[in-house]
Amino acid sequence: MNKEINGIREGYWEYYYDNGQLHSKGNYVNGKPDGYWERYYSNSQLMYKGNYINNNPDGYWEFYHSNGQLMRKGNFINGVRDGYWEDYYSNGQLMCKSNYINGKEVGCWEEYHYDGRLIVKEYYIR
Repeated sequence: MNKEINGIREGYWEYYYDNGQLHSKGNYVNGKPDGYWERYYSNSQLMYKGNYINNNPDGYWEFYHSNGQLMRKGNFINGVRDGYWEDYYSNGQLMCKSNYINGKEVGCWEEYHYDGRLIVKEYYIR
């Protein structure tokens, strides 16, 4: 754990806040995040989890509010949003449904009020 080869981070690493709480953990390959990573708020709540490939987010990711509620979930391809995403308010209520292709907004997007009412429905055409 936490090893460097010729000054380059390799393998599994853990980082900690000054208060001793876990900050983040994951793997490095050739000094770049590669593989599964998790990061935490200083209150020990999970901030995000997902995979990196060559320092870029790739695949399914989840992000959380500091109270532990899901904030956002969706897919990345080579560091860019791609596919269906959902965003949530800190009370757990759905905020937005969105779609991306190569980081660009596409298709139907829906935005919701904090109380759950649909407030906007838009269509994006590439």
